[in-house]
Amino acid sequence: MKKTLLSATIGAAILGLGSSASAATLDDVKAKGFVQCGVNTGLAGFSAPDAAGEWTGFDVDYCKAVAAAVFGDATKVKYSPTTAQSRFTALQSGEVDLLARNTTWTINRDTALGFNFRTVNYYDGQGFMVPKSLNVKSALELSGAAVCVQSGTTTELNLADYFKGNNLQYNPVVFEKLEEVNAAYQAGRCDVYTTDQSGLYSIRLSLPAPDDHMILPEIISKEPLGPAVRQGDDQWFDIVSWTQYAMVQAEEFGITQANVDEMKNSENPDIRRFLGTEVDSKIGTDLGLTNDWAYNIVKGVGNYGEVFERNIGASTPLKIERGLNALWTKGGLQYAPPVR
Repeated sequence: MKKTLLSATIGAAILGLGSSASAATLDDVKAKGFVQCGVNTGLAGFSAPDAAGEWTGFDVDYCKAVAAAVFGDATKVKYSPTTAQSRFTALQSGEVDLLARNTTWTINRDTALGFNFRTVNYYDGQGFMVPKSLNVKSALELSGAAVCVQSGTTTELNLADYFKGNNLQYNPVVFEKLEEVNAAYQAGRCDVYTTDQSGLYSIRLSLPAPDDHMILPEIISKEPLGPAVRQGDDQWFDIVSWTQYAMVQAEEFGITQANVDEMKNSENPDIRRFLGTEVDSKIGTDLGLTNDWAYNIVKGVGNYGEVFERNIGASTPLKIERGLNALWTKGGLQYAPPVR
């Protein structure tokens, strides 16, 4: 579901398709009239088409937020469903303008593959899901189990490291495609399913009897998920990065979709600057956008907390707690640099 490993040779070949973004991605996006966003083929709560064929989810809302920043209209975005294998080629070749597809920020991807990451919109970690009938409470009780895992991913490598490090035996049941892994677990071909915890919450919902399965407490890796762009266009990199920071800052300010118009009249100069009503503010134009770019993000999509709760939070079927994704002021890691 994430983190496909590409060798240096493959990476070099991909880079040959287009090792850097054109220096005018923003101009290209404006010329065609929409943002082309690479998303997952279907991961409930993060990116999936609904019954009407409309894309929804946590990552989808991020794409909408970038469109709102650029165009003042969150609907000016199109989606390219990508697999774990195809996502990197889609970004490098220019098929998509950005990748918002539960993708882990790693040094290899940040360097050898020619991408730029900066923000983390979801702090995650690899975990394990098991049928409750297995009667285990910890991953340390899984010695001898058959484990379903997607091939060619760091998930596969993390799994091997974890079991070796804890002197446990296991039988890997490996498939290339996510759909094949899901089907194998559902059919009982393996005892355990391992991937990002966020993915496990989503996959559990797709099972015929979700309540018959549980996610074990262990987190065995760091998986900072966030948007990626091609290297070579600092302006576009800044726009994509500051879109996330704007949603986080809006939550910290207490600015929501419902009150953003009222907040434009705030006497707080920081809020006025953020929403583009401070006379001397040039924050938006410095990005190559209008000074109401952050207002447009909040008006069109909401703040970070609203996006989280609407798609994956406690009131949704996934019921994911904020945890590390709470604001820094509430014990989490979501933090925005000063917007000034």
